[in-house]
Amino acid sequence: MLKPKITDIKNYLLQLQDSICQQLEAEEGIAKFCEDLWERPEGGGGRTRVIENGDVLEKAGVNFSHVFGSQLPFAITQQMPELKGCTFQALGISIVIHPRNPYAPTTHFNVRFFCAEKPNSNPVWWFGGGFDLTPYYGFVEDCQHWQRIAKQACDPFGADVYSKFKIACDNYFFLKHRNEPRGIGGLFFDYLNEWDFDTCFALMRSVGDHFMLAYRPILARRKNIAYGEKEREFQSYRHGRYVEFNLIYDRGTLFGLQTGGRTESILMSLPATVSWRYDWQPPLGSKESELYEKFLVAKDWLASNE
Repeated sequence: MLKPKITDIKNYLLQLQDSICQQLEAEEGIAKFCEDLWERPEGGGGRTRVIENGDVLEKAGVNFSHVFGSQLPFAITQQMPELKGCTFQALGISIVIHPRNPYAPTTHFNVRFFCAEKPNSNPVWWFGGGFDLTPYYGFVEDCQHWQRIAKQACDPFGADVYSKFKIACDNYFFLKHRNEPRGIGGLFFDYLNEWDFDTCFALMRSVGDHFMLAYRPILARRKNIAYGEKEREFQSYRHGRYVEFNLIYDRGTLFGLQTGGRTESILMSLPATVSWRYDWQPPLGSKESELYEKFLVAKDWLASNE
C-alpha cells in the first residue's frame, strides 16, 4: 500500500482554515481572529485562531493541528484494539462558532485524518469529520438549507452517502443522559477508508468546501434579528447542553486530552456564557418550547413541508 499523502492533506487544511477565517471576519465586521502557534512536547503542534467578544461572534475558534506520537491514545484503541503499540499521526481542523444573537445557531465542523503504523507493516489510515447545527430558536428554512448543502457535499460519492452520514450524525450528537439531540444534525463520518485514498480525501475536501456554503447564509440572515434578555437567558441555558456533550461524549475532546494536547485549544469549543436551571421546562406554546417540539426531533428536513 502506498503511504497516504500527508503533505497534500496538511496543505488543504491550512488553506481551508484561512478561507473560513476570512469569511467569518467578513460576517463579524469588527473583531479579528487572534492566532496562537503552539508545539506539543510529544510531537507536532498547531495553529489556533479565536475570536472573542465580537459584535456577531461571541466566541469562535478555527483550529488546525498536526500531532504525532509513539502510541495511540485509549480513545482510538478502545475502538480498534489491534492498533495498540502503533505510532500515529493525526491532523485536522476543528471549528466551533457561537454567535452572540440567540436567533443565530451555533455550529461545529471538523475534518480529520489519522494514520497508524507498526514497523514493517502497511499503514492503517482513515478519515473522519462532518458538521452539525445547534439552533436556539429554529427556522425551517435554515434547517432545510443546511441539510440540502450537506446532501450536495455527499452526492458525488454515492446515492446512499448522505443518508448514511445524516443518520450517523443524529446518533452521535445525542445526549443520552437527557434523551435529547444536541441540535438538528448534519453529517458525521469516522473510520472512513472503504474507498481508495484519493476518493476518501476527495470526500473530506467536499465536506470541508461545503461547510461555509451551509452556514454563512444562515448566520447572515439571523445575526441582526432583534432580541432581548429572555432570548439571551435561553441561549445561555441551551449552551449548557453543548458543554455537557463536549465534556462527556465528544471524541475529539477525549482524543485531545488523552494525547496531551493543548488544553486551551481543545476547550475553545465551550461557549463564553452558560447557565443551568434545576428541572426547568419552557412554557407551553412559547418559542422556547417550539425548539423541543419542532426542531429537536428526528426528521427528514429535505422531505419536510413544515
